[in-house]
Amino acid sequence: MLRVKTSVEAKNKLSNTLRNWLPILHSSLSDLGEVMAPFVESNPLIEIKSGFEESFEAKIPKKIQQGYIQNSHSEAIEALTVQHRSLYEILEEQLDSSLFPTPISRAIARHVAENLDEGGYYEGECEPLCKEHAITFEEFEKVRLRFIHLEPVGIGARDLRESFVFQLESAQISDKGYTLALELIEHLEEIGRYRKAPHFDEAMRVIGSFKNPPALDFCEDSAHVVPDIFIFTDPEEGIEVKLNDRYYPAVTIDNGYGVDHPFVREKIKEAKSLVDALEMRKATLYKVGLMIVEYQYDFFTGGPIRPLTLKTLADEFGHNPSTISRAIANKYIACDRGVYPMKDFFTTAIDEDISNASIKEYVSELVKNESHKKPLSDMKLLESVQTKFGVAMVRRTIAKYRKQLDIAGSSERKQLYMLGRV
Repeated sequence: MLRVKTSVEAKNKLSNTLRNWLPILHSSLSDLGEVMAPFVESNPLIEIKSGFEESFEAKIPKKIQQGYIQNSHSEAIEALTVQHRSLYEILEEQLDSSLFPTPISRAIARHVAENLDEGGYYEGECEPLCKEHAITFEEFEKVRLRFIHLEPVGIGARDLRESFVFQLESAQISDKGYTLALELIEHLEEIGRYRKAPHFDEAMRVIGSFKNPPALDFCEDSAHVVPDIFIFTDPEEGIEVKLNDRYYPAVTIDNGYGVDHPFVREKIKEAKSLVDALEMRKATLYKVGLMIVEYQYDFFTGGPIRPLTLKTLADEFGHNPSTISRAIANKYIACDRGVYPMKDFFTTAIDEDISNASIKEYVSELVKNESHKKPLSDMKLLESVQTKFGVAMVRRTIAKYRKQLDIAGSSERKQLYMLGRV
């Protein structure tokens, strides 16, 4: 009978903990106190101290602050907190420098700054400006490439590879490491075949510290969040995962009533279930962090994000994919490359090596570089995708991806090009 009674009590405790765990797991770290408020209001034995009362700086792990990126202490903190000045304001202060000594060079620099996308990449058309100032494309590029010396490093590049080249120029790295890093940047999709090359670890340590996109610190998502997990690279210990548990509310249970009453016993049991639920949240997200590192190892060493489905994670946990989807919603990871939503590490796989995110990125690049006189049709886009990725697809899938990317059809794009509107 004692064994049966103990089993029932353990089952009831687990049930109460699980009931508390799901809403606590699904909430963001910044909303955790609010989610727990109803539990506290109905329980006079619980006291909660907010995890947001101490300074933000005191809670950032030293390895993130100093770590293995060549940023100063203050820069590392600023990378995880709200930017009070806009990116354009930061650039405006630098446009009057000796890098742009003439009116034309300043006009070009201002044009580049005004035509950056939200990630900090240059996406403007230079032909009208070149015509207005009677300069060649080469002269325009000569000035644009001076952005290699501006902050944030990598700003003004045309694409990921050029941004990494910009950032490599200011990195502290040996000559041989630089040479290899430059080659790796040109072959990001084939990093694996370089693993045994001399200076590979040095090159990857540097590339892994680059920001992607270059204006990552100014992106809206990364400017107003508190990360749940820190992931940083140690040259000696490898990749380390750390839970940001300093922001968790501190729960205190008042055991000093000294009254053996059913109400008191029940409230103490509820309080302990709440503490257990918080610990389950920590354990679950920590395991998610470990799995993301396992599946996305290449990303944390400078490579691209690999295909990873929610079902893969759900199978590991023994939960429904919808539970995992809610668990990672509004959760963030801070790493050497910046602050990323957890959901960014999950994509729907076309096959085991290719994600639809990769294909969408490729379609976007094709359209960005297409002929304005003869834009690519969906069939042409399909042929290029199938040739590059070696996957069987249908035209309507490409059309769906194009619409999701907010890209007009080829006929409409041609008209927009003629009107000079894209």
